[in-house]
Amino acid sequence: MTARIPGRVSAARWVRRAVVGAVLITLLVVGGTAARVWHVARLDDRSPADVIVVLGAAQYNGKPSEVFRARLVHAKQLYDTGVAKYVVTGGGSAEGDSFTEAEAGARWLVERGVPREHTIAVGEGRDTLGTLHAVADEVHRRGLSTVVLVSDPWHSLRSRTMAEDVGLDAWSSPTHSGPIVQTRETQAKYIFRETGALLFYRISKRPADDIGGTGLG
Repeated sequence: MTARIPGRVSAARWVRRAVVGAVLITLLVVGGTAARVWHVARLDDRSPADVIVVLGAAQYNGKPSEVFRARLVHAKQLYDTGVAKYVVTGGGSAEGDSFTEAEAGARWLVERGVPREHTIAVGEGRDTLGTLHAVADEVHRRGLSTVVLVSDPWHSLRSRTMAEDVGLDAWSSPTHSGPIVQTRETQAKYIFRETGALLFYRISKRPADDIGGTGLG
């Protein structure tokens, strides 16, 4: 029978403890972030602001996709109840598009009764962070600062975090209609993806929309 060497046993034990500790910390961070994504998704802050900001999603030849349309419907409801005087639509265009997401969104709002002079189309940005940078520049240029963000529920925490990082005083009023909120399976999928995207952003300060999937996609 081979005798155990105390030093090696002690080292192996500490390695195991370190691995278990790292796993537990990771689980706590991921679980805590997921809980925060879920919690903020349930918040609907309709406090008065300078502008309502609708984060863009896909559009097809000037026609908003179902996801984008759900956001626009909610933004118009906020505008109609006097939450803000202006509605900012954000989002650039993909290669070959005739319209930016911002243009498609602003046109949809005007066609449904929002005065053209009360819409501000910011057609820049291919991801949430890029769009919010462009929106912040335009909002600040007009001497404004407070914004209500309209997006999908699961996108609320990440978009609000990014908005604050680019200098906006932001809170969220997400839409609770559209395909992203229809089933529990869909909700769970987007909470999981947004959790990863938010953690990635906090570490790298990069957009992470390809991970999150609910930003401008």
